[in-house]
Amino acid sequence: MRLHNLKPRPGSKHRTKRLGQGESSGHGKTSGRGGKGQTARSGSSIRIGFEGGQMPLIRRMPKRGFNNARFTTKYNGVNVADLNKFDDGARVDELAMSSVGLSNGASDGIKILGNGELSKKLTVIASAFSASAKAKIEAKGGTCEVVSRKPAVKA
Repeated sequence: MRLHNLKPRPGSKHRTKRLGQGESSGHGKTSGRGGKGQTARSGSSIRIGFEGGQMPLIRRMPKRGFNNARFTTKYNGVNVADLNKFDDGARVDELAMSSVGLSNGASDGIKILGNGELSKKLTVIASAFSASAKAKIEAKGGTCEVVSRKPAVKA
């Protein structure tokens, strides 16, 4: 089999609808757009949920229930493999990780995740550790220190 022998599966390709090719084509005159009005115009689109000026259903329905999203704790994840950037025996905290570019963006702390392998003995200070990350750090003779960072009160 060569590149020039490749063909799409039978039935997977369809002819494109050729609009405005005369009345007998079935797509002439209004070209499948119906009569006049907003939807017949080019470049026109009506946003999802718009009901012609009537109060939309999503706004008519009462909003009930509780959403905990404002109060969740958001961690920036840093994989164990990324900690190999630091020297052997180094003390790795949030400031050190952000200076190397490992934890950027707003968060309530850093969580060390167990993806990859660690090749150095490190003292890691973070808000949280996954079980596999803690095991990998301690297997190399390093230590894991959990520091609690109180998140700012969100109003």
